[in-house]
Amino acid sequence: MSDDFNMSMRKFLKQVGVTSQEAIEDGLRKAGASAGQEFEAKVVLTIDGLDVEHTVTGKIKGEA
Repeated sequence: MSDDFNMSMRKFLKQVGVTSQEAIEDGLRKAGASAGQEFEAKVVLTIDGLDVEHTVTGKIKGEA
């Protein structure tokens, strides 16, 4: 793959990671999540113009 593709992919994934972490932390604070409390999480990635739908699931624990 080209350098332009790799750079655009890395920039997008960095934005996803940073903004997702901020949203999760904000949600945990607003919910008053207690330490060790678990939440089911799901992220769905779709790409307009491509037949792509990718789902990632997992658990996130509240912190002390």
